[in-house]
Amino acid sequence: MNPLISAASVIAAGLAVGLASIGPGVGQGTAAGQAVEGIARQPEAEGKIRGRVDLKMRNYRIHLLSSFLSLA
Repeated sequence: MNPLISAASVIAAGLAVGLASIGPGVGQGTAAGQAVEGIARQPEAEGKIRGRVDLKMRNYRIHLLSSFLSLA
C-alpha cells in the first residue's frame, strides 16, 4: 500500500474519532448545566430531574461508544 494513503487514513481515523466525540461532550455539558439550574430553581423536583439526566447521560455515552466502535 502507498505510504501516503496509509498516513492519510490514520489521520482521517483520528479526526473522525475526535470530531465524533464533540457532540456527546457538548450534549452532556448542556444537560448537566440545565439540570443544576432546574434543581436550583425547584429543589423538591431533584429526584425527577436526576433520573431524567441520568437517562440522557447514558444515551450520550451509548452514542459516543458506538461512534468509537464503528471505526474499529
